[in-house]
Amino acid sequence: MFHWTHTAQKQLEEKLFAHVDARSFPCVGAKSALARGTLSVLACDRIDSAWDDVRIHDHLLRFAQSYREDPALFQSFAVVFDGPSDLDEIAFERALWDRVQSLSDKDVWRGQDYDPRVSPDPANPHFSLSFGGEAFFIVGLHPNASRPARRFGNPCLVFNLHDQFERLRATGKYEGLREKILVRDDRLAGSRNPMLARHGDASEARQYSGRAVNDEWHAPFAYQGEPPR
Repeated sequence: MFHWTHTAQKQLEEKLFAHVDARSFPCVGAKSALARGTLSVLACDRIDSAWDDVRIHDHLLRFAQSYREDPALFQSFAVVFDGPSDLDEIAFERALWDRVQSLSDKDVWRGQDYDPRVSPDPANPHFSLSFGGEAFFIVGLHPNASRPARRFGNPCLVFNLHDQFERLRATGKYEGLREKILVRDDRLAGSRNPMLARHGDASEARQYSGRAVNDEWHAPFAYQGEPPR
C-alpha cells in the first residue's frame, strides 16, 4: 500500500506538470490550465483498486462547487495513480470504467443530481459523466497507451468540465482549439486520433481510455440514479 505524504503528492503532481509542459504534449487546453495554475492534481494508490474512491469523489464535489463559484475557463482535475504500470490498453480501460462506475455510484449515494444538460446513457451522443451536478468527460493516460498523446508514466484520469467546452463553442472558439489539438496530435503520432468526435456526433465514452474501439463497443457503465429532468 502506497503511503500518501505531502512529498508523494508533490512528486506525482510535478511529474504530471512536467509532462503537460513538454513541447510535444498536444492538448493546449491542459497547457492553458497548467499556465493559469488551475490544473489540480490528486495523488492516489492504484487505479485497479477502490481504495481511494471516496477521497476522489470528495475532491470532485469540491471541484464542481469551486467551478460554479468561479467558472473561469481551462480548469481540470487530474487523479494520478501510483500504479500499476504494466496494464495493457484493455486492462487500463477496464480499470478506468471500474473507477467511473464506483464514483458515479457514490454520487448517487450522496444525493447528487445528474447534470440535466447531458445524458447518463453512454450510448447516447450527448452522454457525459456527472459528479456534484456538473458534467465531466475523462481523458485517460497510462504507460502503455498506443497513442503517444495518451502515454504517461503513471495511470492518470483527467476530469474536464463539459460546461467549459459549451462556453467555448458558444463564443466560436471551440473549433479552433480542437483543430490545434488535432494538428499537434498528428505531428506527434503521424496521424490524427480517429476516436476524437465532437460532442453530439458520437458518444464521448468511446474516447475516455484512448484505446481504438469499433462500432460494436459498448461502455461498461450503468447510471444507478434517477434520470435527469
